[in-house]
This record gives sequence, structure tokens and C-alpha cells, in this order.
Amino acid sequence: MRHMSDPSQTKAAIRMKPFVKLAPLAALALFLAAPVDAPLAQSREVSPREVPESRVQMQLSFAPLVREAAPAVVNVHGARERRQQQDHMEDFFRRFFGEGGAMPRDRVERSLGSGVIVDGSGLVVTNHHVIEGMTEVKVALVDRREFDAEIVLRDPRTDLAVLRIRSSEEFPTIELGDSEMLEVGDLVLAIGNPFGVGQTVTQGIVSALARTQVGVTDYQFFIQTDAAINPGNSGGALLDMDGRVVGINTAIYSRSGGSHGIGFAIPSAMVRAVVDSARIGSSVVRRPWLGATVQAVTVDIAESVGLDRPSGVLVTNVLPDSPAEKAGMRRGDIIRSVAGLTIDDPDSFGYRFALLGVDGAAEMGILRSADELSARVALAPPPEIPPRDLVSIDSRTPLGGAVVANVSPAVADEMQLQGVHEGVVVTTVEERSIAARYGFEPGDVILEVNGSRVATSRELDALMLAGRGYWAMRINRGGQLISTVLRG
Repeated sequence: MRHMSDPSQTKAAIRMKPFVKLAPLAALALFLAAPVDAPLAQSREVSPREVPESRVQMQLSFAPLVREAAPAVVNVHGARERRQQQDHMEDFFRRFFGEGGAMPRDRVERSLGSGVIVDGSGLVVTNHHVIEGMTEVKVALVDRREFDAEIVLRDPRTDLAVLRIRSSEEFPTIELGDSEMLEVGDLVLAIGNPFGVGQTVTQGIVSALARTQVGVTDYQFFIQTDAAINPGNSGGALLDMDGRVVGINTAIYSRSGGSHGIGFAIPSAMVRAVVDSARIGSSVVRRPWLGATVQAVTVDIAESVGLDRPSGVLVTNVLPDSPAEKAGMRRGDIIRSVAGLTIDDPDSFGYRFALLGVDGAAEMGILRSADELSARVALAPPPEIPPRDLVSIDSRTPLGGAVVANVSPAVADEMQLQGVHEGVVVTTVEERSIAARYGFEPGDVILEVNGSRVATSRELDALMLAGRGYWAMRINRGGQLISTVLRG
């Protein structure tokens, strides 16, 4: 997935990977379809879906909804410092990982996207990739007023971020709707500033729900729409016919850089969880921890347990003293529902479970052999045991300039380390440091140095110092175990 923030690279990037985040310009999304004289906040219960039956009905306009929503859809723009590669460095470690070393060179580039004001105090939700790496952030309203903004929450796992406008005035807002009420075929609207041409409104329908395999975020559960969405629409609002935000636009499928009628939005249910965390002053989104790993149910597995089709998720491992173990889950169980909602695959399980919060408990439907069971799982954030104990490695060794931490469930969840329960993880790498030159990256897990297993961050620091110019290391990078020898 390539961010479309550099126009000179747009077409090449799209040819390489057709799913494209909509980061370059500014865009907004509005979906509305109610009679002109109907209340904007009319509920679905009293406003049944109807197919237009007359010419008069076909001539009804979305204008009232647009007038209400447009002031709360904003442009988000700013500057970010981009590092370019220059002179090639023949470094074994970089060649091993296929990185190709280079001396970085700075370049400031501009980034534009969209956002939605969801709180009158100036709380704005947008895409994380819109503001990623920004050194300054500004928000421009449709009336051309511009304000400085601060980033109060970043959540790359959902590709969402929350900003706060630096002003004491009251701002127009759009209400967050209920994405769970959407159905395929529902009308939706998109407002934005595609390609920088000015505020634009497009209309379409919900083409599909719960789309996975998009590859944009950790939580693959997108609303698909055929409303025209183009580069610059990232962070814009997808509106239902009641004028409420049911999604935040984040990606398009395109081979040309323009809209082909396949756009994706993050459901408002996930947006609400992120915004609620920002409202209580949290800089991170707290999510529940199961303490178990799961995988898709294959056709063979489904047949072996008597299912008529593959559905649910198979529990492959249960950690000791975890919520899953305390709820009585076992390896080989198939989780078929979460809080009464059917689970089809690991993506839908991850999405549903993440929305439960970190208070109380949730019921899960389980198939064990031929028995239908129920497990009550406590909802709590992942524990930080052992403590992360951040250590900055200052020695002139291959890890010089890196910060490392002990691996705990909290750290593993935060850094998306699947199935990692041992070693020490690199959390950050200082630019132009020795570690950066050797090709180390955040998320690398150091398992062994010169034959000694690495148990703690401080132990790793001592082992690197004792290396004396020779370091035989075992590293876990993204689940791939790599052994290499570094000299220096």
C-alpha cells in the first residue's frame, strides 16, 4: 500500500499495488438521500427504504443534507520531512533484508487530506496516513478559515487519528451514525476536495460490507462504496441518508489514480471507539486482550467438526493466566460468535473483539468437538508483564542508536508482534544512527547474541558491549527467523 502524497510517484505506485490510501489532496464524503422536507435526524425505524416510483421522487435533492454536513468536513494539511536515499552502501545486513542501504537526504513535502469535526470543541477525526510524519498540522474550514491543530491521538492500527483545533470557538459537527445498520444497496454520499479542485459531492450506494483483504489496516472490515472517491479523499466522511457519518474514507482500488467505483471506508463503529478514547484524554486506544492466537477455519477443519461451511476461528494457542484460559478456552476450540454476532474469519473476529472495550465481559459461542459451548471472557487490556524497561543503546555496536524493550503482551499487542513471547524488541531507531545504517527496524525481535539467549533489554545491552567487534545474532523479523553475523 503506497500513500499517494507524492504526485510524481502516483501512477507507478498504483501499478505496483492497486489498493491505494487516499492521502494526497483533501477530500470529504457525504451520503444522503431523504426527501427535502424530511427531518435530517429521522431514524431508520420511521424512514423505511423506498425505491423512487415517480418523476417527482426522482428529482428530489441531496442539497439539504449537504448544506448541513459540508461545514463540518474540513481539509487537513501540513508539512512532513521525507528522507530520500542517495549513496549506496554495501552493508551485508541491509542486503540480507533486501533494503539497499543509502545515506538519507531530507526533503519537505506537503500533504493534504480531509477530516470530520465530531465535537463542537474542535475534535477532528482523519486518517493516520494523512498526518503521519507531519511536523505541523493545519485545518481549513469550507468558509476558508484556517486554524492550527494538534495531534491528540494516533492509531495506525486502524489508520485513524484525532486532532484538536487550537481555538476556543464552537465548531459545526456531524453526528457519528451506526455503521451496523447499513445494508448493501443503501444510498451514501461523499464530499471532498479530490485532486485539489475544490469541495465536491458524489453519490452512490453501499456496494459491500465487511470487506477484508484490502491490506490498509490491522482491522480488515471495510465498507465498500461506488461513490466516486479520488486521491485527496482520505479522512473524509461517508454519510448515510440521515446525514450521519457511517464511515471515514481511507482507500480506493485503482490502476490509474482515479476512481473506478471501488472505494473503502472505515466503519463508524471503529471510528467511535477511537474518538471516545481521545475524548477522555487518552493518547492511545485501549483494546481488550484475549491471550490466544487464532487462525481461519479451513474446509477440511469444517468437515472434521461437522460444519456445513468454513466459519469462525480456530484457537491454536492459549497463553497461561490469560482471559482465554480463565474462560475455559482450549486449543482446538472454534469461536463462532462474539457478543451474539457471528464470526466468519480472523478479520471479523479481530474487528468484533476490538470493539468490546476493556470493561466487563463478553460471551463467546464456542464449538468443541460436536458440543456448542459458551465462554464468558473478561475484557481487559493486555498486561505489561514483564515491564518494558526501555533501554537506549548508546554503544558503538550494530544496535547503537536503537531503543529496545522487554516483550510483554502489552508491547506485543502495541507493536503487532504475532506469536512473539520471548526476546527483546527494537521499539525505535534513531535516524542516521549505527543501528539505522545496519538496517535495524522497529519491530525486530532480538532472540540471541553470540550464542546467548536474550531475556531482557539490559541483558541485550550488555551482550552487545561484550561483542568486541563480532556479533552472531538471531532475529525475528515479521515472523521470519534470521541468523546473521555482523562485524564492526
